[in-house]
Amino acid sequence: MAIQWFPGHMHLTRKAIGERIKEIDVVIEMLDARLPGSSANPMLAELIKGKPALKVLSKQDLADAERTALWLAHYNAVPGVKAIGLDTSMRSPAKALMDACYTLAPLRGSMVKPMRVLICGIPNVGKSTLINTLKGQRATKTGDEAGITKTEQRITLADGFYLYDTPGVLWPRIIVEQSGFNLAASGAIGVNAFDEEVVALELLNYLIPNYPQALLERYKLDVHGLSDEQALNAIGQHRGAVQSGGRINTTKAANIVIQDFRANALGRITLETPDEFAQWLKEGKQADAERAVRKKASKTQD
Repeated sequence: MAIQWFPGHMHLTRKAIGERIKEIDVVIEMLDARLPGSSANPMLAELIKGKPALKVLSKQDLADAERTALWLAHYNAVPGVKAIGLDTSMRSPAKALMDACYTLAPLRGSMVKPMRVLICGIPNVGKSTLINTLKGQRATKTGDEAGITKTEQRITLADGFYLYDTPGVLWPRIIVEQSGFNLAASGAIGVNAFDEEVVALELLNYLIPNYPQALLERYKLDVHGLSDEQALNAIGQHRGAVQSGGRINTTKAANIVIQDFRANALGRITLETPDEFAQWLKEGKQADAERAVRKKASKTQD
């Protein structure tokens, strides 16, 4: 099942970014540290046209620290890119962001040549929360619903340093199937765009081999040898998601698993490594190319 979610306002955001990028010095892309590859917008690489890029791994306090280190090293090895991790415990996020931007564009930052920074990110990645922290007030609306911010705004962080905020935006078609599941699990995709049971099963399918201890501690469940479906039913039993006749309410159980992941009740978890995502992307591109060939052949036959 491929998950797709691209509301109308995201088309407008894509257009707005394309226009704004012409006068931008550095582009900040906020990524979810729990799914850095899946939350990186492939559409943005096309739009920024080689501008210096700062990758900010948000919510790093919710992610697997060892895997976060792998992702930071991965992005910092890319020419023209710098990567840092942020979370709500940081006392000076503005300084960290500004210092990184000055490193990428050292000739900008004066009143004559101000630093103009565009900040982008998928819905619900924590961008609005960060901006509120930077401003020291509620500069933007925040919430756990994907797509809260709907308009662009300019924020002055310091003399000669201007930050342009944009609405959270995904991309028209997600070709990496696992990315769709991970984005849905994180809350980046609207709830009406996916089946909770399917997403929970995919989440468990990854957690069982990679984070069995987390499942044991949260649900008192030894998942060794269990399938994702068996694990979901056992979690439903443990958490009281039982219907009349002893049947498990798998929809309720699925919601429990997803909400526990989002709330960090399962502990610090990252759903992908750089190598894993590279393989998923390779497979996704191959499948997409094959799909294009079939579509072209079908049109030719018609």
